[in-house]
Amino acid sequence: MLSFLLWCLLFVLCWPLALLALVLWPLVWLITLPFRLLGMLISWPFVWLAALIWLPWRLMRS
Repeated sequence: MLSFLLWCLLFVLCWPLALLALVLWPLVWLITLPFRLLGMLISWPFVWLAALIWLPWRLMRS
């Protein structure tokens, strides 16, 4: 919701820039998508490893 309000403000102040941002945003999203997927693929094994290491402590706690 905040991003929409900021876009509306940009549209009022400078409508050509707002329309350009509206057109280019899906392209930027597509370009950054592989990097976000790579970040998830790198972080998930570490989360799994941490859960595996902490499993005995959690079992003894309960």
